[in-house]
Amino acid sequence: MPRVNSTDQHSLNWSLRFNEQAEAACDFRLRMFYEKGAVTPDTPLKDVPFVALDFETTGLNAKKDDIVSIGLVPFTLQRIYCKDAKQWILNPQQHLAEESVVIHGITHADINNAPDLIRVLEPVLEALAGRVVVVHYRYIEREFFHTALKQRLGEGICFPVVDTMDLEARLHRNGFATFWQRLLGRKRVSIRLADSRVRYNLPFYKQHEALTDAIATAELLQAQIANRYSPDTPISELWR
Repeated sequence: MPRVNSTDQHSLNWSLRFNEQAEAACDFRLRMFYEKGAVTPDTPLKDVPFVALDFETTGLNAKKDDIVSIGLVPFTLQRIYCKDAKQWILNPQQHLAEESVVIHGITHADINNAPDLIRVLEPVLEALAGRVVVVHYRYIEREFFHTALKQRLGEGICFPVVDTMDLEARLHRNGFATFWQRLLGRKRVSIRLADSRVRYNLPFYKQHEALTDAIATAELLQAQIANRYSPDTPISELWR
């Protein structure tokens, strides 16, 4: 994945970076995605257009595995736009292992006539364009997307993300929180999606279904911001 030049990713100006990427992109779909631009770092959260994104994959190694389904839903702090939610089942270039089928429930019968990622790339990028992507554990969606496009197009993709797992880690895994847990011999707080939702009194949803997990992630970010941030907080405080 392209490395950022700034040592402080919180203050990274993705708007400027997208301008640079638009000029450098060879594939027309990527160029159109970057030309839609990104919000400026000082944009308050209340004015940010978000889109929650979730991938199910054939495994956890982006270099060896591939994307098997994509789910996404646009939202703001005030509303989740379920009518605009989208999901795609894909035919991965890598083998669909039995252990991954057990996790996400997508079988060989489901993917036999499914399209490759490239065939749905244009509508996927259109749904993401101009929005800040929200994920739970950014190393899946960002690394897999970049690697999959690099393999197919010869060029990858970069974009800002708000990582709801990272926001939970900042509260429960960093600094004094971790120190006191260890001192008292307590088990570390789980920052998995379902466990994080419980702490905000959000309902249980079936896990490892891309669209459902995307909606669950959108709801989690809304709850995190409502409980811990001001709507006027700049997006630069959250994104990576």
